[in-house]
Amino acid sequence: MRWIRISVATTLLGLNTLVHCAPLLLLALIKVLLPFAGARRALTAVLTRIAESWIGFNNWMIDRLSGTRLILRGNVPEQPDGQLLVIANHRSWVDIPVLQRVFNRRLPLLRFFLKSQLVWVPVLGLAWWALDFPFMKRYSKEQVARRPELAGRDIEATRRACEKFRDRPVAVMNFVEGTRFDPSKQARQDAPFEHLLNPRGGGIAFVLDAMQGAIDTIVDVTLVYPRGGGELPALMAGEIPEVVVLVRSFPVPDALRGGSYQDDPEFRRRFQQWLNELWRDKDQAIAAVRAERGA
Repeated sequence: MRWIRISVATTLLGLNTLVHCAPLLLLALIKVLLPFAGARRALTAVLTRIAESWIGFNNWMIDRLSGTRLILRGNVPEQPDGQLLVIANHRSWVDIPVLQRVFNRRLPLLRFFLKSQLVWVPVLGLAWWALDFPFMKRYSKEQVARRPELAGRDIEATRRACEKFRDRPVAVMNFVEGTRFDPSKQARQDAPFEHLLNPRGGGIAFVLDAMQGAIDTIVDVTLVYPRGGGELPALMAGEIPEVVVLVRSFPVPDALRGGSYQDDPEFRRRFQQWLNELWRDKDQAIAAVRAERGA
C-alpha cells in the first residue's frame, strides 16, 4: 500500500509538472528575447499564475492522497500584493509543500534566494529566472582576503537582482536555521533549544539589506510534526498524521533596520539578540503543541 500511494503521487506530480512546465518554459524563452521591461513584467505575471496553478494541483493531490491533517493556527495574512519576508524553522522537505499549501494565492509566490550557479541548472534554472527568483553571488572570507575588491560586491549584486521587487508583490522565504533539524546537528551546535537549531541572522539581514526597506512585514511560521515526521515519500505514503502550523505576522522591527550586519558589531549583536528571543518563543510554542497533542 505504501508504494502504491507513492507511485500514484509520483505519477500525478510528473503529469502536473509536464502540463505546467511546457507553457512555462515556452513563455520563459519568449521572456529572454523580449527587449522591453514592461513586456517582461507582464509576462512574469502570467508565469506566476502558471506556478500558482501547479502548486494548487499539488495541494489538491496531497490533501486527497496523504491523509495528513493540516492544523492551522494564528493570523494568516491575506496580502497577495504585499512585500513580505517569510521565516520558519526547518524540519524536512515536507516543510515546502506545507508552506505552499498555507500561503498559495494568499501571499505572493514564495521566492527563495538562490546561489548564482543554479541559474545554469537545466530547465529549472530557466524556470527560476523566468519567475524572478533572486540569484545571489556570495564570496567567502578567503576569496575577499585574496581579492579585496570583491568586498561588498555580493550584496550589491543581490540588490540589483531585487530591484525588480521594489514596486511589485514579493514574499521572500528564508529557513533561518540554514539546514534541516537533526539531533546530531543540534548536539554539535550545543543549541540551547529543545526542538530547534540555532538561528542564523545573516540570511535575514542579507535579504532586508538587499531589499533596502522594500519589505515591511515579517511572517513568522512555526512548523510542528507532533505525531511523526519524515521526508516527501513519508508524506505521500500517509505516514505523517498531522502538521501544526503556527503563523503570525508583524512589521519589520526597528532593531533589524538601518545597520550593516557584516560590518557593525553592535547592530549584529542587537539583530541576533532579537532573533534568539524569537527562537526561544518558538521553542516554547513547539513544546506546548507537542504536549497538547500528546507527543
